[in-house]
Amino acid sequence: MKVIIVGGVAGGASAAARIRRLDEAAEIRIYERSGFISYANCGLPYYIGGVITNEEELTIQSPESFRERFNIDVHVRHEVTAIDPGSKKVTVHDLDSGRYFEDSYDKLLLSPGARPTEPELKGLDLPGLFKLRTVEDTLAIHTYIQEHHPSSAVLAGGGFIGVELAENLCQLGLSVTIVQRPRHLMNTLDPEMASFLHARMKRAGIRLVLGHTVEGFEAADPSGADSGRIHMLLKDEEPIDADMAILCIGVTPDTELAKSAGLELGTKGSIVVNDRMETSAPDIYAAGDAVEIRHRVSGQKAVISLAGPANRQGRIAADNICGGNSHYPGSLGSSVIKVFDMTAASTGLSEQAAIKAGLSCDKVYLSPQSHAGYYPGAKPMYLKVIFEKENYRLLGSQAVGYEGVDKRMDVLATAICSGMSALELKDLDLCYAPPYSSAKDPVNMAGFMIDNIKNDRLRQYFWHDLSELPRDGSATLLDVRTPGEYSRGHIDGFINIPVDELRDRLSELDPGKIAYVICQSGIRSYIACRILMQHGFDARNFSGGYGLYAAISHDEMLAEKVSACGMVKD
Repeated sequence: MKVIIVGGVAGGASAAARIRRLDEAAEIRIYERSGFISYANCGLPYYIGGVITNEEELTIQSPESFRERFNIDVHVRHEVTAIDPGSKKVTVHDLDSGRYFEDSYDKLLLSPGARPTEPELKGLDLPGLFKLRTVEDTLAIHTYIQEHHPSSAVLAGGGFIGVELAENLCQLGLSVTIVQRPRHLMNTLDPEMASFLHARMKRAGIRLVLGHTVEGFEAADPSGADSGRIHMLLKDEEPIDADMAILCIGVTPDTELAKSAGLELGTKGSIVVNDRMETSAPDIYAAGDAVEIRHRVSGQKAVISLAGPANRQGRIAADNICGGNSHYPGSLGSSVIKVFDMTAASTGLSEQAAIKAGLSCDKVYLSPQSHAGYYPGAKPMYLKVIFEKENYRLLGSQAVGYEGVDKRMDVLATAICSGMSALELKDLDLCYAPPYSSAKDPVNMAGFMIDNIKNDRLRQYFWHDLSELPRDGSATLLDVRTPGEYSRGHIDGFINIPVDELRDRLSELDPGKIAYVICQSGIRSYIACRILMQHGFDARNFSGGYGLYAAISHDEMLAEKVSACGMVKD
């Protein structure tokens, strides 16, 4: 059996190695148009920032190591330009010699990946303007910084690459600006959760220009006297001037080859595959960033450009190429990102995506500590869990914090994959020791809260409800933090009665009015709501507490030290 693989990196390289492990006799040939067969896309910003110092560490495998270990014939700088499914032949362009030739296959795997999205903007050929997708792109940016010593950079786009690159350029000492059309960074997060990242990046000195449209680029000095400096042109705004600019707008499935071969295309021009990673043409498979998959929660078709799914898809395609019967169940899009000393992670659907998918959803916010509060070093996080109202099906989750964020997100991703309901989170038997967690793990706590909602022990209101609260005296707006906390910042219209005084001061409140209660994290206000409800009040707890409100409305940072009930420690 002769297998040709178009493209390396995550999908193609993992498939090639798997095919060899399954079939020692197979003839395996990889054509990769870049100069690198398997490299760490996710590590590219960290090489630019000097965190990864050795260029060779970016390359997971070289053509030589692939040949030596797996007996795979690797051709870098070779681009497959055409596929003839009828004759089972491909046309290959040797980019160094310029020669074109044909090669035949029994099985063909397409792993072309995705290319940086390049909108039709003026000035994309300017020196000092870059994109970041390949090792070559990374080396070009790195060399430019080493040779030209820019003091400022403007980035178009605030997704994974944009945020990671902004951090690394900032740590090199550059003044960094991020510009994008959406009003919050990281579309995997809902806007209120992204607020914590906004605050952290602004503290680091990164300028965020959100909700603005990039219209093009031009030389800051057309005469060339100030060569290299660039104007980023914005719609209805003054240009932004910088020493260099980088497009981080996102990626688009690279499927021109598949399209010209007549393969069926789907979402965003991606390659349509079944759960065996088979395309619409016999004996042609596809994997990675270029393929259309099924979202495991919504069931809708999606394109998810992440290394983990690409690796698994390559393995599944390899199994089936070798006569197996492996199936890809779809993806949750689980992801995690480092933002200076903070971590943000998500899995499943965001609330925005769930609503867009037509799902009726509810949510809880909580602000637990990363481990037991009495053990030194505990740090807070914000966790959001989204579930379906009717049946409590888990839909997704997001978390932002300093430590333990990835652990909780992995637990929740596993729960979603296993089909658990949100109510079952309270029963998970999770590891506990003071340096690592609490006896009530944050995931268990989310389950307790959702169980309380089901049993009408917890009634909630949210940050987006604040503007609609009655302020005409027909409702009680109650802040149950300490007087000191209240004096340092509170929401207009809320009166202050600390939770520990509430039982003795119930006579000050009218049980005929709905009570909207808030504290710093949601714990003390929940206790206050339980007191009020058992004394005949209709009480609602502000989910997420004042800390969430302050991040959204005032760009306040997530505190680094808090008590178990959310009080900020000095």
